[in-house]
Amino acid sequence: GIESIPHAMEVPSSSHWITREFPDIIVSIFEIYFTNSENKIKPSQNLADNYFMQKKKHIFLLLLIFSYHFVFSQSTNHNSLPNGFQNISLGMSLEETKEELIKNKDFGYKGERDVSLLPDQQKVLIETDATKAFGSKFLTRCYFQFYDDSLYIITINMNKEKIDHYSIFKTLKDKYGEPVSVTPEKTTWKNDSVTMTLEKPLTLKYIDNEVYNQLQQYSAVQKSAEEITQQMFLDSL
Repeated sequence: GIESIPHAMEVPSSSHWITREFPDIIVSIFEIYFTNSENKIKPSQNLADNYFMQKKKHIFLLLLIFSYHFVFSQSTNHNSLPNGFQNISLGMSLEETKEELIKNKDFGYKGERDVSLLPDQQKVLIETDATKAFGSKFLTRCYFQFYDDSLYIITINMNKEKIDHYSIFKTLKDKYGEPVSVTPEKTTWKNDSVTMTLEKPLTLKYIDNEVYNQLQQYSAVQKSAEEITQQMFLDSL
């Protein structure tokens, strides 16, 4: 940080001090810049010129450090979004999820009575309640939605009496970087495969983007077909 730079504004002659934090290309940029800058300083220049040249070099160094950390940390963090919650992952089959819920007592899974077949024959829902089955004190109701035997939405409701919204938000932000969007209702992190949201009052949701988008497109086509049918009926009046 700025506090670590000596008052005399002197930069070490070697760039080894940054090799542990930055890739070779960044180190090379430092070496080229500082070497060229040092060669431009002539003995005839006064102390003020030397001071301002050193100050410019430090400003360049700090800007490059901040830019590196901002750009690379954001892309890396978003690419590493979790694919689920604890031992439950998106893409699991119904049977795999049941097995994992039995192993993990936090959710309070009670077996087949927690499994429901939704009106759409390809959709299944598992609903658990940690408050009624000696599960985790931090969880309440959790939902696991399946389409075509693939888990595509995980909804985790947390106990507001045991943990607060800000603590969850700060942990996710520190771990996965800045969210892609923030609204009064929810905060969203997203990459190509997963969308993770923190919704108020205290719900964490994981979504398989591919399956979700596929269902959204199917729903839009269905709605269009219904609208056409309705219009045909109105036209016949």
